[in-house]
Amino acid sequence: MAITAQEIETLLREGFPDATITVQGDDGAHFAAEVIDASFAGKNRVQQQRAVYAALKGKMDGSNGALHALALTTKAPA
Repeated sequence: MAITAQEIETLLREGFPDATITVQGDDGAHFAAEVIDASFAGKNRVQQQRAVYAALKGKMDGSNGALHALALTTKAPA
């Protein structure tokens, strides 16, 4: 089952309602996302990315996940 960039953005918005979020990609499986959120302040990259993956609610889990690949950039606002 393919997923759209809009669906990914919607999931991320639920987890990070005040974030600046950009999602790119249109092949249904490979995407790039940038999430800039104040909650990332003081967290390392692994912690930030785990928070984003949690917001995706299992869409990347295993071979049955709707989202195959996500190039992810996370950071706190400057």
